[in-house]
Amino acid sequence: MERVLTNLRLVTMQPDAMHTGNGYRVIENGMIGITNGKIMFAGKACHDDLHGHPDVIDCHNALVTPGLIDCHTHLVFAGNRANEFEQRLNGVPYEQIAKAGGGILATVRATREASEDELYELALHRLQGLISDGVTTVEIKSGYGLTVDDELKMLRVARRIGELKDIKVSTTLLAAHAVPPEYTNRADDYIDIICREMIPAAAHEGLADYVDVFCEGIGFSPQQCQRVFATAKEFGLGIKGHTEQLSNLGGSALAARMGATSVDHIEYLDRDGVAALAACNTVATLLPGAFYFLRETQRPPIEHLRRLDVPMAIATDFNPGTSPIASLRTMMNMACTLFKLTPEECLRGVTCNAAMALGLSENRGRIQVGMDADLALWQLESPAELSYRLGIPDLIARVVDGELFYANEAKNSVDEEKRNAN
Repeated sequence: MERVLTNLRLVTMQPDAMHTGNGYRVIENGMIGITNGKIMFAGKACHDDLHGHPDVIDCHNALVTPGLIDCHTHLVFAGNRANEFEQRLNGVPYEQIAKAGGGILATVRATREASEDELYELALHRLQGLISDGVTTVEIKSGYGLTVDDELKMLRVARRIGELKDIKVSTTLLAAHAVPPEYTNRADDYIDIICREMIPAAAHEGLADYVDVFCEGIGFSPQQCQRVFATAKEFGLGIKGHTEQLSNLGGSALAARMGATSVDHIEYLDRDGVAALAACNTVATLLPGAFYFLRETQRPPIEHLRRLDVPMAIATDFNPGTSPIASLRTMMNMACTLFKLTPEECLRGVTCNAAMALGLSENRGRIQVGMDADLALWQLESPAELSYRLGIPDLIARVVDGELFYANEAKNSVDEEKRNAN
């Protein structure tokens, strides 16, 4: 073992089909051994074997979880919509704001005008909120360019972020996020561009891992989404869906049957939709930040998801319009208070289940021999505290591919990255 972490209290998040608490129960006096960025040992400490080892780190009884995974974000964009937030609270209807050039198209304009370097620096700044919450893997979507060049620009920025040593990035092409203004009343023509140009280009340049759609009355129809999904699969890309957020169009069941790893939002998902997720092993990703920010009242069908053992992930949905909250621990708390999840369900939602949502469950989301050595070290007594309290700097350090990054050094590394870029 190249590196050994000792004096740990392990929370492995191993699968627990029997619901006994295994994987969530703390293993005292734990130890983790790491070689080539992989976990080679995880369990009770065996100090007799460490005599003379050159790299043993005493973690002083830290609580250790898998590195947290934010499996749904829109980190890359330009512009600011705080003024719209203020307008809505002063009684201005969203329709009026949109007609005046606001809403998602305001973000589209700003993103199109921004350079890759500008988008990169903006995203790095936002990323710090997630990093300070123990995130080691983040998914980043496009969706604010809505042209071939601008969607690829966003994906290049996301890939560039993934080149940093202390964060891993999964990228998603979300060109089917909204109908761009130049295609007003011509959504089918825009879908043609996505299928004929955007998806092939993203696949050819290796810029996207997944293709996502917004299946909704104000987005795209199930038939249009099906075309996008089919094209994505043709080019070897995974599929995901923004589905059943505002109404029930059957998008979740469609996505599941076509092989989606996750469907996200799902407030209006019905029992048939839940059954489709269960049958297809599709993850239900909950986004309580958008639910909170939009003051929604229709909660996802949590009890039915539980009954059918559908894995539930939790993510920030960080975006400028409906969830400008770059804190995954806040989402865990909201999932408890707004959706009535347990702290264990929340921790699984940002570790093993979030890894499943990104197709990464063979490598991340658990503390287990052979997995990536991606960890979060906490100054906490119990894992329930991760969902319980907010605003306290509990993170001691993150481990990414076996390399240690202390919490108080995170901002310094980003500042150095910016200096190097300039």
